Amino acid sequence: MFSAARPQLTPLDIPTLSFVAVCIAALLGLLLIFAWLQQRNVRALAWWGSAYLIGASSIALWAAPALVYEMPREIPQAMTFVACGMIWNGVRLFHGRPLTPTAAFAGAILWVILCQLPSMPPDSNERIALGAIVVATYTFFIAYELRRERRKSLYSRTAAIVVPCVHAAIFLIPLAMQAFLPAAYAASWLTVFALETMLYAIGTAFIVLLMVKDNDVDIYRSAASTDHLTGLLNRRAFLETAHMLCARQANRGLPVTMMVMDLDHFKSINDRFGHAVGDEVLRVFANVARSSMRGSDLIGRIGGEEFAVIVAEPMEFAERIAERLRASFEMAGITIAEKTIGATVSMGAATSYEPVVDIAPLIARADEALYQAKRDGRNRLHKAEDIVAGGQPRPAAEIWIGPAAKPAAVTRKRHVRHAKPAVPA
Repeated sequence: MFSAARPQLTPLDIPTLSFVAVCIAALLGLLLIFAWLQQRNVRALAWWGSAYLIGASSIALWAAPALVYEMPREIPQAMTFVACGMIWNGVRLFHGRPLTPTAAFAGAILWVILCQLPSMPPDSNERIALGAIVVATYTFFIAYELRRERRKSLYSRTAAIVVPCVHAAIFLIPLAMQAFLPAAYAASWLTVFALETMLYAIGTAFIVLLMVKDNDVDIYRSAASTDHLTGLLNRRAFLETAHMLCARQANRGLPVTMMVMDLDHFKSINDRFGHAVGDEVLRVFANVARSSMRGSDLIGRIGGEEFAVIVAEPMEFAERIAERLRASFEMAGITIAEKTIGATVSMGAATSYEPVVDIAPLIARADEALYQAKRDGRNRLHKAEDIVAGGQPRPAAEIWIGPAAKPAAVTRKRHVRHAKPAVPA
């Protein structure tokens, strides 16, 4: 009895599903266009909204036989592929990557050309397979572009990668149905496609709006934590981030090193060349610092011409970073804004091998070492004494770096601290 039973399917009404899909896609397209009119700086919204409207039109033409027969039957499907390509280009544009209009239309052009072959008659399995592969390819490309973007929140990034991949896989379901299921089940691929179109439209719009929201949050967060002139962390953001770094190192039982840096004779640069050139000197130093340091190192502008760096390393590693930065800025500071300036930087560094609860004493030690570097002739790094358990200083306090460095044969000596004198900038 069971062997004689055949699958009895009650397919959903395809025209009704198509009408619902058209309404959803059109409404979401209008929503994205309206969002673009409110945020003209996000041009990707215009691409996404237009793609939705084109997709809605393609579904409407595909579900209206009287109209389809009056035009080549490949046109509605080709419009769907154009919509997918536009969504992909919108993602690239949103993340600051160049547009690829040729690739956006490549799927539609390939479809129209291959459909003219005798081996690709209308409604054939080959044509169905080709359409599913083109759409799945575009959606996988969309997921790849979203995966390359690291600045979004973890929640947004996960949704942006998972949802397109799931949709791309579902678009391939008709191929598996045609290959492995009985004809009665395989014939229901149109129902699956109609439902997937609605899910794809809603899911993609969700991703788009989530990305725009994350972008806005990132802009406001950056504006609140970034120094407008140099693009580095401002004082408040640097101290907050440095506290988190110190807490993480304390949990691991590892040291941190603070370096305070001050541009030499900066007031004289402003007086001789003007504040515009002085601002350019600050920007040059910020660029040199970014290129000389690792991604895990933190740098911020904590005063006019004063900067601070904190690294999750002992003094020996921090010295290498400081010397690389000092030497690079000495070369870059020879000529700035077509002026012969010869800008240099002095540095003071202090390492803590104990958990840092309050970062202020560590900064004070590095700042005192900075003043000693200035007293010794500038354009050099001076190390503060290391503090070990019990608050006792560790020997070996001084090192000179720079063209005026003392000979290597000079025996290092402990530095006797004095009250900080007034040192000109």
